[in-house]
Amino acid sequence: MAAAALTLPATGAIRSFGRAVPAPARPQHWRESLKYWAEEVDLVPDLGRDVGSLTWWRGLATCAALCFVTIKLAPDLAPLPGLAEAPMTAARYDEIRSQMITPLAYGSNSGRHMGPTELVSPLASTPERPMIQLFSSVGESGGLSRALARAGVSSADGREVMRTLGGEISPGSIDPGTRLDITLGRRPHPKAARPLDALSFRARLDLAVDLKRENGALTLHRTPIAVDDTPLRIRGVVSDSLYQAARAAGATPATAQAYLRVIAQQISLERIGAGDRFDIIIAHRRAADGMAEPGALLYGGLTTASGKKLDMLKWTHEGREQWFEASGVGKKRDGLAKPVEARRISSGFGMRFHPILGYSRMHQGVDFAAPTGTPIYAVTDGVVSYAGRHGGHGNFVKLAHSGGIGTGYAHMHSIAVYAGQRVRRGQVIGTVGSTGISTGPHLHYEVYKNGQTVNPLSVKFQQQSLLAGRELKAFRARLDTLKSQARGSGVAVVPADTVKAAEDRKVASR
Repeated sequence: MAAAALTLPATGAIRSFGRAVPAPARPQHWRESLKYWAEEVDLVPDLGRDVGSLTWWRGLATCAALCFVTIKLAPDLAPLPGLAEAPMTAARYDEIRSQMITPLAYGSNSGRHMGPTELVSPLASTPERPMIQLFSSVGESGGLSRALARAGVSSADGREVMRTLGGEISPGSIDPGTRLDITLGRRPHPKAARPLDALSFRARLDLAVDLKRENGALTLHRTPIAVDDTPLRIRGVVSDSLYQAARAAGATPATAQAYLRVIAQQISLERIGAGDRFDIIIAHRRAADGMAEPGALLYGGLTTASGKKLDMLKWTHEGREQWFEASGVGKKRDGLAKPVEARRISSGFGMRFHPILGYSRMHQGVDFAAPTGTPIYAVTDGVVSYAGRHGGHGNFVKLAHSGGIGTGYAHMHSIAVYAGQRVRRGQVIGTVGSTGISTGPHLHYEVYKNGQTVNPLSVKFQQQSLLAGRELKAFRARLDTLKSQARGSGVAVVPADTVKAAEDRKVASR
């Protein structure tokens, strides 16, 4: 059978399994050509793939063409021509220099300065002021001599000042912050220091001094100043805070804090509220020229809104300043101090086998092991009732305390007190030793209650000073006198609204 020839249709259609597939249309316009290239042709192929293919070479050509166009369109980076400034003449330089800050730095006057001419002749030496008046102040460290040196006073003049003041005024007693008015005179030659011609300062609240150079030497002139020592009284009403109310009424921070500590001995500060009245009296010195010097707190009072009244006065009792309430009751002191600094207790209180006597017996104290010479301290205030040799105790000291309490210290190497002497808590009364019946250096410490020994480790009694008899009468007389004197000082009561307004001003100023 003869094979049939395949003939393509004239229309360009392709037969496929009995169906005709139309051929792709060719672009008839340039816009269609661009669209065709954009959609069908990859102009930016990946140059890392198919290296050497026609697509790769087309992408390389595109990259090179873009680089060429970028370089050709780059701006020119050559420098732009400009006009050079003409060289500055001497006259122009002098004109500019007269308006610079350099002349001011060298001490000349401000303003316009003209250059020198033939009518101006240079000076052989610059004239200086015949005197310089300045002031300095005494610092926290170094005292008067350091302040004079900082002000430019020569060391020779500084030593002369110290010699002149030495017999009358101690330079170390001058308070920090004291102002020194200094006058320095004309120096004999440019390399010499200016001599001290005059020095004035406030040596004390009641004394001003002037040192003046007369006939080549400094002469001291004193100016006494009258001082009023009347105590200052500050009273007011509490609004929100007792401390803020006291500060608003005129108390210094130190005075207000000291007052709070004293009041807290008798009443909790948390219980003090609005409407309570405070009363403060401090030592106060006021000079005739108005300068004042506040002192220590002497009295602290408080009256609560419910009517409870508290009066606290500083009083010297048994050689020590303490605060007492108006009834004569002082501050409570809890517990006992440690009698010796020891690392361990070598023997406790109770029955034990005696290492020397060879039998069991009651050990009526506590032994603290410590080297010979270690200080022994009084555990609390008391009076020495015995000091000396005491049988097996060796060197022995016994102290009597208030409330029927006593303490004993045995086997001491040395004794530093005597019978009848009053001692304070923490005072050294002797040193550790090994006298009497002892196997080595240690302190045997005993505590007595109504004459009977008790375990020292179980005793933590309270002590409270009490005034009685003539001392209580003198205490109350001093309290009345102080309040009457301070009342005459003219310090008015500060109302609550005044205190509140002062507090509001402080808050607003912040």
